[in-house]
Amino acid sequence: MTMLGLMQQQDLLISQLIEHAATHHGQVEIVSHVSDSRSYRTTWGEVRQRAKRLANALTDLGVQPGQRIATLAWNTHRHLELYFAVAGMGAVSHTVNPRLFAEQISYIINHAADEYVFFDLGFADQLVAIADQLPTVKGFVALCERSELPDIALPNLLCYEDLIAQASPDFEWPALDENTASSLCYTSGTTGNPKGVLYSHRSTLLHAWTACTVDGLALSTRDSVLLAVPMFHVNAWGIPYAAAMCGAKLVLPGPGVSGERLYAHMVKEGCTFSLGVPTVWLGFFQYIESQRAQLDLSQLKLQRVVVGGSAAPRAMIEKFGTLLDTFVIQAWGMTETSPLATIGNLLPSQQDLPLDKRFDIQARQGRAIFGIEVGIFSPEGKRLPHDGKSVGEIKVRGPWVVSAYYGSQPGAALGEGGWFATGDVALIDSDGFVQITDRTKDVIKSGGEWISSIDLENVAVGHPKVQEAAVIGVAHSKWQERPLLIVVPKTGECITAAEMTEFMQDRVARWWLPDDVVFVDALPHTATGKLLKTQLREQFKGHRLSTDPV
Repeated sequence: MTMLGLMQQQDLLISQLIEHAATHHGQVEIVSHVSDSRSYRTTWGEVRQRAKRLANALTDLGVQPGQRIATLAWNTHRHLELYFAVAGMGAVSHTVNPRLFAEQISYIINHAADEYVFFDLGFADQLVAIADQLPTVKGFVALCERSELPDIALPNLLCYEDLIAQASPDFEWPALDENTASSLCYTSGTTGNPKGVLYSHRSTLLHAWTACTVDGLALSTRDSVLLAVPMFHVNAWGIPYAAAMCGAKLVLPGPGVSGERLYAHMVKEGCTFSLGVPTVWLGFFQYIESQRAQLDLSQLKLQRVVVGGSAAPRAMIEKFGTLLDTFVIQAWGMTETSPLATIGNLLPSQQDLPLDKRFDIQARQGRAIFGIEVGIFSPEGKRLPHDGKSVGEIKVRGPWVVSAYYGSQPGAALGEGGWFATGDVALIDSDGFVQITDRTKDVIKSGGEWISSIDLENVAVGHPKVQEAAVIGVAHSKWQERPLLIVVPKTGECITAAEMTEFMQDRVARWWLPDDVVFVDALPHTATGKLLKTQLREQFKGHRLSTDPV
């Protein structure tokens, strides 16, 4: 007979995070930049109070447990309040990436069956264009003051600050099962429609604990965190929850993430820690280098930077280390892993290595963190050794890894042994460091965002003069990768790059448009008729994109 421990049973809930932050770190600041010229200073204590007001307002609007509440918003105090109010009351916070194409946004909102959409004013036009395509949405809430609210052609338009002002601050967070759904994020739809990943309170808290561990991201109350990763990117990599857990100061940059703005925030707020995709940091260094004579870099207190979304160039890691004495932590994961799965901290034996060798290690994607099991597998499903030579597909499993996509049966996304296949190909060395070598899917990572080559190809082939088309990613000094469109015209037809761009610009998101178009007589194929993209990548690996300044 099994003997049970005699410890208290308590569900892990997001409401406990905001209660802890307000009770023990109530005066720690949250600095919110709602625009380049306006900032708003609040505290964890005030965030709790306003989150409770918001929970009451949502209850008065008829929002029930389990219902989805969408946001199209930048990193601000209001978005942070939504994180805690919605999940805390038992509803589901659904962050929508406003950079997606309109059809994807409407698909995501409809698939989630969102009840209300909270939005920053800069996204109003996007919502007006699709509002009549959103049958489940009962109302739209503008994240602003009443005096700032323009005339917007949206049905049942409400003002956020009116809701807060009219609601009571007295709200009792409900006792929920820790497996209750808390937030919903969608993949970028690189193959077919976007897929929803539905996190639980339990998975969210376990993930937050990892970020606060020393061998995780070492986040603590001693940190001032500049959150440059958007809050619509996998819940800002879990940092809003982890910051509440440890009482860290948060600096929320709103829509302004230029190098100049980020530098100014770091200096003014004494930021010790920051997170962002490589494109953000390229802009940051471009500003520093252009203004080097006028800047006093000793004013920066930046100790650690997390780079994720796509691989950090080794030159960037070196620049952070040598110019700013800042340690770069590479982290790997995906929407399906909440997202932290591996984190790149040095082992004791590596601390005193020469800088060049240390930077080489930092350029890898890190080691598996406690709670996540990472393995590499052959195409036949055999688990491969961690010998630094064997290459296979990464598979993961753990308590904050997806079991099934939203709308599917539990376990539907898992293979034999409960493993989730990530689609990334890597090797793992004897110390456990993961090094991504390729991707199994033909997607393009541009500035931390995914672009589907298949979607672009389908649009291009829709042109009446095009016989066949292929899209591959080509190296870009700022965006890491940008799409190159390779076109085979129909016999006897003549078409220009400008014509292709004009044809595609109203059919895909503007930032998805190929940077260059080249024309060829034929495309290589496999024996089964599939495009042989490995050959195309080899053929065009030296192609210089016209948009690349370097």
